[in-house]
Amino acid sequence: MRHGKKNNHLGRTASHRRALLSNMACSLIEKKRINTTVAKAKALRVYVEPILTKSKEDSTHNRRMAFSYLQSKEAVSELFRSVAPKISERNGGYTRIIKTGFRSGDGADTAMIELVDFNEIYLPNQKEKKTTRRSRRSSAAKAKTAPVVKESAAEATEEKTEE
Repeated sequence: MRHGKKNNHLGRTASHRRALLSNMACSLIEKKRINTTVAKAKALRVYVEPILTKSKEDSTHNRRMAFSYLQSKEAVSELFRSVAPKISERNGGYTRIIKTGFRSGDGADTAMIELVDFNEIYLPNQKEKKTTRRSRRSSAAKAKTAPVVKESAAEATEEKTEE
């Protein structure tokens, strides 16, 4: 019977599973979004969310704890430098799993797991960026407009002196 056995073994030994989840967590932190199977995505969510919670407070102890799970200096520095400030206001639920269909080779159910605060499409709180239309003006147009401005300024000063 499976009473009280919550983790999915994913058909691997404990060391292989730990290495798999560690590598997937590093990839998720560095790339912000990865594609995998649904079972691995659900196992990764359970693995990575406590690490993300620890990263909200930047201390030496929390950095060492994150490194013990991730085993990658680059991932830990990325986690504390860019991910932690964005998730600091959120009280859990740092990842999102979106099912993407079935893999063509073996028919496995695939999904995309991503960090919630790094998806620009689903962020309703973000203000829309105003884009201004900027175009280059030809050098001939600049040459024509530049003397006209100077002449009009000169004429304006002459008119004031005449009055």
